[in-house]
Amino acid sequence: MFDVLVYLYENYWRPDACPDHEQLTRKLSAVGFESDEIQEALNWLDGLTLSAQTHAGQQGEHSMRVFTSAEHDHFGEECLGFVSFLESAGVLPPPMREIVIDRAMAIPGGPVSLEDLKIIVLMVFWSLGEEPDALILDELFVDVQDRLIH
Repeated sequence: MFDVLVYLYENYWRPDACPDHEQLTRKLSAVGFESDEIQEALNWLDGLTLSAQTHAGQQGEHSMRVFTSAEHDHFGEECLGFVSFLESAGVLPPPMREIVIDRAMAIPGGPVSLEDLKIIVLMVFWSLGEEPDALILDELFVDVQDRLIH
């Protein structure tokens, strides 16, 4: 599923640039994605749209989030730390944080890997038509082991 999401992020500037589900399914199949993987990604994206509509403008600018034990188990320490980092950097306001949490909780199994969480964050920005600044994009795309220390 995450490969399909990355493909959509890289090939469609905005969600409204994507064709309807039927045509998109054909295009993704032609590129080589499996039908179950495509369907899972499209269902997840439908949930993303619903979550964005639900959480838009709900929390105040300085709201605090206490994670449930189920969320804590599903995210794990590394992902919770990353969400906290994005919040403290001022790039993940409370409504977006809630969308990220909702969509991460929609991923079966757990805990969610940091790599998958980064894709979820990218897709939340994408779905809202926002682009993270260059430093955050670097954080989301470049693996820590691949960074050069100056």
